[in-house]
Amino acid sequence: MLQWLYKVRYYFERHGYYVCSRLADRLGMRAKSVRLFFIYLSFATLGVWFAIYLTLGFCLRLKDLIYTKRTSVFDL
Repeated sequence: MLQWLYKVRYYFERHGYYVCSRLADRLGMRAKSVRLFFIYLSFATLGVWFAIYLTLGFCLRLKDLIYTKRTSVFDL
């Protein structure tokens, strides 16, 4: 079981890093810099979506506080 996991890991590391290496060769950069850029980019995009989620939640909460639904005519 563990040997199978190592084979899968090796496959993804080999082919995944190859993409970064090839892109780095084409851009004339080091492959390590390209990999770090993709890692930082993934954290940044995750943070952006989390901020959008919190902003929308705050707006919905604010809307609920401003617009209250009256249950009957006598609640005026």
